[in-house]
Amino acid sequence: MIRVTDSISLSEHEIEEHFIRAPGPGGQHVNKVASAVQLRFDAANSPALSESVFQRLTVLAGSRMTRDGVIVLTAKRFRSQERNRQDALQRLIILIQAAASSPKRRQPTKPSRASRQKIAEGKRRHASLKRQRSKPSADET
Repeated sequence: MIRVTDSISLSEHEIEEHFIRAPGPGGQHVNKVASAVQLRFDAANSPALSESVFQRLTVLAGSRMTRDGVIVLTAKRFRSQERNRQDALQRLIILIQAAASSPKRRQPTKPSRASRQKIAEGKRRHASLKRQRSKPSADET
């Protein structure tokens, strides 16, 4: 079991890993070894995720989630296959943890007296500046 939060634990059979060849430096070795990891997690059919967590996960995952609700993460940062596996799994855990925390409701507040006075003073200053720029009227000359 992979522990994500206190209430969410993923089974190892829910996660599929495919190893692919990674682009980048490495010389001849890079053409022989599949060190990049493509991790697939079927979030839509996972019994560990509630509907609300899945909805938030859909938004957070963005283009990394397919239409079928499968999250696809590709890790190719490291040269070793094992470190890429750990990186992909860690990124999945962080993504699910972010979706598991429900967003705080915004508490509506009124602007303070000082901030209202500051805004009004700025408007007065701007208005006087614009008045100074205007042409003098006929009765002022």
